[in-house]
Amino acid sequence: MVVLSHPAALDNHISVIPTYKPVPVLTSHSIPVVDLTHPEAKTLIVKACEEFGFFKVVNHGVCPDLMTRLEQEAVGFFALPQSLKNQAGPPEPYGYGSKRIGPNGDVGWIEYILLNANPQLSSAKTSAVFSQSPLIFREAVEEYMKEVKEVSCKVLGMMAEGLGIEPRDSLSKMVRDEKSDSCLRLNHYPTAEEEEEAEKMVKVGFGEHTDPQIISVLRSNNTAGLQICMKDGSWVAVPPDHSSFFINVGDALQVMTNGRFKSVKHRVLADTRRSRVSMIYFGGPTLSQKITPLPSLVPKQEDWLYKEFTWSQYKSSAYKSKLGDYRLGLFERQPLLTHRSHVRD
Repeated sequence: MVVLSHPAALDNHISVIPTYKPVPVLTSHSIPVVDLTHPEAKTLIVKACEEFGFFKVVNHGVCPDLMTRLEQEAVGFFALPQSLKNQAGPPEPYGYGSKRIGPNGDVGWIEYILLNANPQLSSAKTSAVFSQSPLIFREAVEEYMKEVKEVSCKVLGMMAEGLGIEPRDSLSKMVRDEKSDSCLRLNHYPTAEEEEEAEKMVKVGFGEHTDPQIISVLRSNNTAGLQICMKDGSWVAVPPDHSSFFINVGDALQVMTNGRFKSVKHRVLADTRRSRVSMIYFGGPTLSQKITPLPSLVPKQEDWLYKEFTWSQYKSSAYKSKLGDYRLGLFERQPLLTHRSHVRD
């Protein structure tokens, strides 16, 4: 495990970070765990996506040394002087960001790097990130994205098989496409100097939201903070495990399964006495990909719960929204009363 030993200086132009008074949160040991080598993995994945929209993956095949190496390189970047990090920001949307999350007023106790996973697309801010770091950082990022992309495609293949979708690569080919609009986000939730105040209040690291893409693959160090929202509106703390991945169902996958899988609402509350570092691969389709319920699951269009849209349209709509907004509401063909209540509570 790698953590920063000194508090990081975040954007001084933002002084108000949302806080919570500490409240009891159930630490659940019943969060689904799927061994990708298990003969019934596909069945367990489908069940987890239906009940939680979230599960933990073990025996995923990614080398632990690679995961640790990328974390170390990310820590090295975040430990740079603020003036050097700022040269890679503000994010547009790629690059370095501090406290500000998106363009619509959301803030958190966080600094981050957002990197495009498509090597065909260049970004000046991405180049600026790597210009401040050794070559080994870029190499670790590229190798990690390649490996985690394979994990996401393997999981999506198992989902398709478990759902009886034909062809079996209907989901995975969207992420595997060379023009896939996927990205990698490296988050750092730093320690704070105000330890007495930190004990009284919990800072919001990343506010509650769902992920808009198809699938998210998350790995963090052993600092807690991630929480997911259950169907009854209660929050469950996810015990960290630096050797495993956590899979989130995204909004696009919820639409493609016609609501059978639920895009999980989640948040990160920052432990300002101990830094948290997380790495999230967001597997998205191409910008022109049409997002609809899959015909093999919903043969009749009159049974669709969502309108047809392209990933570009949804991405544009999401970019205009605040973090906690229910983005899919604009694309529903009829109210999903149960889900709307769940995601807004």
